[in-house]
Amino acid sequence: MSIVLIRIDDRLVHGQIVQGWLKSLDVDTVLVVSDSAASDKTQQILMGMALPSFIKLDVKTLKDATASLLNGDYDKEKVMILVTQPSDVVYMLERGLRIKSLNIGGMHFISGKKQLMENICVNNEEIESLKQIYSSGIEIEGRVLPDDEKRDIMHILKKEHQTVCEADK
Repeated sequence: MSIVLIRIDDRLVHGQIVQGWLKSLDVDTVLVVSDSAASDKTQQILMGMALPSFIKLDVKTLKDATASLLNGDYDKEKVMILVTQPSDVVYMLERGLRIKSLNIGGMHFISGKKQLMENICVNNEEIESLKQIYSSGIEIEGRVLPDDEKRDIMHILKKEHQTVCEADK
């Protein structure tokens, strides 16, 4: 299996994915990992309509997607994985998924979150998940579109939120 990109984006499939990432990446399948989307047929139809016809869309629960990835169901495909939160990535890593880098494209503000970048806001639980991912040796970069500058999320956390994130400890 070739994971071309694993991305945290709480909007899942949308214009930046279709017009930006898919046009610059060689992807066969978009794997949406979301318990709520997996049970929402309307959302699945809308996401499918947004993708080009030559790209397959799979929408699975976190548990089922992780099992499929680890069982080799995507071994012959180039896959973009979309999740909505860092804890989903932690879940997959704890069960044996191996990745080198993680892209964060959109984690929007709600009450209780701190803003890291214009499009990335995190709460304390998400910070802990990001620290856990980073401690596994995984690069965590913030970038909306492929041509944007990569921003080191852990560097931003260390610099801007030293009181809540001591990633080196």
